[in-house]
Amino acid sequence: MARSASTEGTRPVQVRAGDVMLDGDLGLPEGASGIVVFAHGSGSSRFSPRNRRVAWMLRDRGLGTLLVDLLTQEEEAVDLRTAHVRFDIGLLAERVALTIDWLSEERDTAGLGVGIFGASTGAAAALVAASERPGAVFAVVSRGGRPDLAGEALHLVETPTLLIVGGADTLVLDLNQEAMEELRCEKRLVVIPGATHLFEESGALEEVARLAGEWFEGHLGAARERGEARRSSSRGRAQGPV
Repeated sequence: MARSASTEGTRPVQVRAGDVMLDGDLGLPEGASGIVVFAHGSGSSRFSPRNRRVAWMLRDRGLGTLLVDLLTQEEEAVDLRTAHVRFDIGLLAERVALTIDWLSEERDTAGLGVGIFGASTGAAAALVAASERPGAVFAVVSRGGRPDLAGEALHLVETPTLLIVGGADTLVLDLNQEAMEELRCEKRLVVIPGATHLFEESGALEEVARLAGEWFEGHLGAARERGEARRSSSRGRAQGPV
């Protein structure tokens, strides 16, 4: 049977984020080299077909994924009427940060290096969360995102950040170029020629997944190696001289 980009390799989870529970889909390939949290934005959810496809391709590379709704059903209903909640970067960032805390406490994901993949306003939430959890987030990738909405938090981000923008998405490209000047961390801006905001052109989303996969593999793999080295050193000190 052909693999489904929407369901293969995931299981439903509920993430406690303060006083609310967020619905999510967790996918953990055997021996996962890290895990990527997807921060949705602009009225999207964990059912975004584009993010689910990228997540599927990341799992094919051995990375875990967590697609989580950053809004409750009640908040989504309000947002459908007003479109205000999707621009509440503070709320979205808090939910992303609490999701990262949840991952660190879960048996299956504790110890895995964490990256964040943000789209649209979710990219701003990802960067703010990274600035608030500098020791827990090791890589950020933005797809057609609005990093400019992170505001002053851009100056505080220490996490290596990759911004991916479509060449035909000119307004968002300008905003990403401005955000690049504000970031003080390791950073890279990649423009996919001819791609529009939703990366619907042939091969565009696959290129997004390739770039994101390489960025996450490089930085999350290094994080895991550092963690293993620290644990090995700690065991050595505990045993004392032999």
